[in-house]
Amino acid sequence: MVKMASPGKHIEIVVQQLNKFNPENESVEHLLDESAKVLQTLNVTDGAFELETLAGCIEYKPLLDIVVNAFFVRDGKHCLFSERNLYVVICYLATFQLEELGLQQFSRIVKSLDIAKMHKFLRFFFSVLNLSTWIKDEWSQIYDSLYVKENWIDPLLGWQPKIEQLIKQLADKLANRVTTVKTSTVTKPKEFDLTTPKPRAITIPEPIPLQEKHRPVPQSTYKPPKEKQHLQEIKYRNRRRAEELLLEANVSQFRCATVKPEKKAPRGYISGIMKNKTKFQAQKIQGKINNVPIKLNATAILREGAHYQRKMEQELSRIESLLRGAHDPSEFLEWQKQMREKDLEQQLAEIECRRLQGKLSHEEAVLARQNVIQENKKKAELKREETAELMHQYAEKRLQEAKEMRELVEQVVEGHKNVKQARMKLQKYKRQIVQEVSEESRELLRQALEEEEEKIRKRYELIQQIRAIESLPFFRNKFVDLTQTAGYGFSGEMSIVELRERLALLKEAQKKAEEEKRDQIIHEKQAKEQQLLDKLEQISLFRAALGRAAALKQEEKKIKSRLTEGPMKDERVLDLQKKIIEKTMERKKQAEILKITPQKDGAGPGRSWESYENSLQEPHWKEMEESREQQFKMLQNGLMSRETAQKMAAYQAARIGATSCILR
Repeated sequence: MVKMASPGKHIEIVVQQLNKFNPENESVEHLLDESAKVLQTLNVTDGAFELETLAGCIEYKPLLDIVVNAFFVRDGKHCLFSERNLYVVICYLATFQLEELGLQQFSRIVKSLDIAKMHKFLRFFFSVLNLSTWIKDEWSQIYDSLYVKENWIDPLLGWQPKIEQLIKQLADKLANRVTTVKTSTVTKPKEFDLTTPKPRAITIPEPIPLQEKHRPVPQSTYKPPKEKQHLQEIKYRNRRRAEELLLEANVSQFRCATVKPEKKAPRGYISGIMKNKTKFQAQKIQGKINNVPIKLNATAILREGAHYQRKMEQELSRIESLLRGAHDPSEFLEWQKQMREKDLEQQLAEIECRRLQGKLSHEEAVLARQNVIQENKKKAELKREETAELMHQYAEKRLQEAKEMRELVEQVVEGHKNVKQARMKLQKYKRQIVQEVSEESRELLRQALEEEEEKIRKRYELIQQIRAIESLPFFRNKFVDLTQTAGYGFSGEMSIVELRERLALLKEAQKKAEEEKRDQIIHEKQAKEQQLLDKLEQISLFRAALGRAAALKQEEKKIKSRLTEGPMKDERVLDLQKKIIEKTMERKKQAEILKITPQKDGAGPGRSWESYENSLQEPHWKEMEESREQQFKMLQNGLMSRETAQKMAAYQAARIGATSCILR
């Protein structure tokens, strides 16, 4: 059994050495040597216990860290992390040195330290649940589980009842500890001795004017003004005049906007619509078709040459296959073309049905909006009557409050007649105080100005001295001989003159190499240009042949082409058109009854039916003009057949009630 005179001191020495130890920069042997020297300086006669404890804490550091880290996470949340090595030392003594020290010596060591900290740590470490579960499992991951159980866990569980008595003794000491608390006298606040403020004078309020009876809202507010209607007529006449001028300017253009009324519609309704429709005139497409100059680069020339070469090879292979007895696919292609045109007609009919359904839903929405407007007018009338009643009650209440306030002001004025004289005395006393304070501040300001002038004068003299020192001449010239070497003894050492000569020779050699490279590039460029010229000649031959073939094909198509046929009317389209006409007539009747003008989404109340119809027709004319230009470009590039273009043009004309034109 080891006996120590002052166990707390020895434990502190071990903890200090552990705090200084850095495993990355220092070895264990060096730490033990340094610790032995420290023990000699502290006059410790037998330092074997300290050195053995220090070496054991370093050797079993992974095991001890598991317990100490868990203690800080669970029970030691409020403990200082700087005292971590103290818990490491106690854990090492309890695990590996308890048999050698004995319970009595271990109790002395524990009691010589902080009782609260030791009580908390021993209660955590010697818990049967902790030792039997996670401490055993964590240590078994580092060492053999059987070895851990026999040599460490079982001895600790054997010492657990005796250590439990030690923990109770520490708890009793903590319970019997008396803390002396200094009693201090309680400061009692006192009220400030302030002068009571004088009540403020209440100003006499101005009399509240009575509200005049408001005039009723004139009926002209709910009716559109005559000036607006007059401006609308002027705008309509100006538009008609502009359309006539546009028609005269575009006499030489395509005449494809002749108005064609829809069938089975009332004459009066259709005549009103046709009267206000805007005339459409197609814009002239500028430029010629076949004589557009195109500048080709080298890549385009090579690509086009390869394209014609591929087409020629394909044509040769097709002719060879026909010679061998292959079948000509022209009949299948003709059938495929007819089927596609039939599908296109069905799609156009579906599109027309959807458009008419949208128009029908718009008419229904206008009827619903008119009903909502009528209901809102009734609600507004009721709300106006309630508001008038509330305003009358509020005016009576304000009159009563004004009367009470006037009586209160008269009472306050009678109680404060001498306030003006007291205010004059107070102002006179304040003026005297201000004069005295201003005289003292002037004297202090004069002294501060004199001190600042003295500092500025001394600073100016110092600056003059520094400038005089800087104005003295100072020579730093150093003469260099460019023909001599530096004399450092290097193998390739040379003077600056020799270096310049060598650089001139290198520049001449580099210039000669550049000239040779330039000549080589010019020769390659000339060869490439010759190759491109050959390709261009070959391309021109191919283009001429293809142009002749296209002209022959176009002549054949003109002979076989038929007159343009009007778009087939679908039964669903006709039914929807009838429903739209019925809804429109119903909406107009209801509008006449309610005396309101029909509105489109976002349209103002002053818009007439003529301007509404014009706004509906203008996008259709613009859309038709854009579609004609697009079809003309597709015909020019060969992306669409003439029959398909004519059917699409007829469909677009049918949508807005105009006749189709033949694209030339």
